[in-house]
Amino acid sequence: MSHATVEPQAGDLWSGGVKPYTMDSKKFGMWLFIASDSITFAALLIAYSYVRLSAPWPEDMPFNLKSIMLSSLMTFCLLSSSLTMVFAVAASAKGDRDKTFNWLMATVAGGLLFVVLHGYEWIHIIHDQKLFMYAPEGAALPGIWATFFCCTGMHMLHVTIGVAYLFGLAVQYKGGKFKPIDVEVAGLYWHFVDLVWMFVFPLIYLMSANMQG
Repeated sequence: MSHATVEPQAGDLWSGGVKPYTMDSKKFGMWLFIASDSITFAALLIAYSYVRLSAPWPEDMPFNLKSIMLSSLMTFCLLSSSLTMVFAVAASAKGDRDKTFNWLMATVAGGLLFVVLHGYEWIHIIHDQKLFMYAPEGAALPGIWATFFCCTGMHMLHVTIGVAYLFGLAVQYKGGKFKPIDVEVAGLYWHFVDLVWMFVFPLIYLMSANMQG
């Protein structure tokens, strides 16, 4: 008795008829940027870790309880903005431009607050440590401050660019210019910025804290 062999059709293999490797060019470009930018941040964090471990840790570093509370507030602002970004992407997928605009502006507000708090922290560090008035004592200190400002400064630059990016997107998206994919691509960038901070915060602040100060 012979058994007939039925060859599967292409439509049966991929339900919906969508090609499995198709990706929007904007999204693909953003993923390439994230991959390359991850290497930059990895190099900065590795440099900070090397300086941190290569010499005795100075006792007068300002990462005391007050600075940890401030950096925790900064973290809360950034993570909250990541949540509002999720809501913006979801609203854009439903075609609701007004809600998308509102959630994007909430994300912008969270990013702006983060930048303001970070700038406040920098001003106090520079003033308290007198970084530009004399050479700090201790072999490790110049390298520590160099890598600290490079890591946090590079991240703050990304947040600032992201705030401007999202603000322009929000205004023009409400006017009907952009599509939901543009909001999704912007969300990838913003989530990447938030993810980087989740490495910066514990490595530079929590693991270097002096809770007695």
